[in-house]
Amino acid sequence: MAIITFLIVGWILNWFKFERLIIQAFKELFSKDITKATYYFLFFCVGVLGEIVLLFQGAYYEYFLHG
Repeated sequence: MAIITFLIVGWILNWFKFERLIIQAFKELFSKDITKATYYFLFFCVGVLGEIVLLFQGAYYEYFLHG
């Protein structure tokens, strides 16, 4: 669920041109050009990390146990 949540947050921030800020910051910090696909991939990766944290905290224990 965290993956979908972070992708939705990325999409909503896209309405306010936040992706331009991220793309420009990435360009200035690392001298690399990135695209919108990379922007969404960053949100996807943060969502995956969130899912891993939830898994280790036991948030999915009952889902897998009774599911």
